[in-house]
Amino acid sequence: MKLVRHGPRGRERPGILDRSGRVRDLSAHVDDIAGAVLTPEGLKNLAALDPQSLPLIDGRPQQDLRLGACVGRVGKFLGIGLNYADHAAEAGMDVPAEPIIFTKWTSSIAGPDDDLQLPPGSTATDWEVELGIVIGAGGRDIPEDRALDHIAGYCVINDISERDWQIRRGGTWDKGKGYDGFGPVGPWLVTPDEIADPAGLHLWLEVDGHRHQDGTTATMVFGPAQLVAYCSRFATLEPGDLITTGTPPGVGMGQKPPVYLQPGQVMRLGIDGLGVQTQRIQG
Repeated sequence: MKLVRHGPRGRERPGILDRSGRVRDLSAHVDDIAGAVLTPEGLKNLAALDPQSLPLIDGRPQQDLRLGACVGRVGKFLGIGLNYADHAAEAGMDVPAEPIIFTKWTSSIAGPDDDLQLPPGSTATDWEVELGIVIGAGGRDIPEDRALDHIAGYCVINDISERDWQIRRGGTWDKGKGYDGFGPVGPWLVTPDEIADPAGLHLWLEVDGHRHQDGTTATMVFGPAQLVAYCSRFATLEPGDLITTGTPPGVGMGQKPPVYLQPGQVMRLGIDGLGVQTQRIQG
């Protein structure tokens, strides 16, 4: 299944893609793509529905129909740093022995095609295409060999980062990761039955048509099962929590000299089977 949230910002409704790629409304069955809807039982109930029997929403998704973030009421938005060996190398940092965890505040979450407003005075706003994990079955101290059973689905996330505040201004990474709009999520939540191997997906990102990132999740240091198990040691994971799993090389900070986002530019990014995002940069 490909689950979506469609409509104006703050008033999104739940939906599902039909076989022609149109959005069918789920409002008669669930109130949102959130919470208990994402548990194994909730997804089983949605899978039993025939999308073709549901009301058709006017417009084409990501054309004349806005999509919001594909999961609502997110409780925790966790990020993983330096999780690609080749990205660690371009950053001049060692591959971590254990996952590096940071947080992106939930107020950073945006729709996949919403405009990005640069923070006031920002000179180092950067891009990071990433595989997102959406938690389904919650839990604490989840065993790694059962961790995949706790995943409701996967999605595209752009882990936008202001590098001055992340690295050079003291404190934790969180300061440069949590600005409003710094977490576009979607376009759709894709359930695991449609993703044969989440550790073998092509992911890419372009700015104004120039491809900066072109990698594969096969070079992740820690895979989805390891990350879910590890994160659950430090906090109870709940349905709808997000984990964004790190980025391949090609970020702006890694260019020589560094290159950062400017007003008027357009970012496009995507992951095989999970869709494409587009963000226009506003000053």
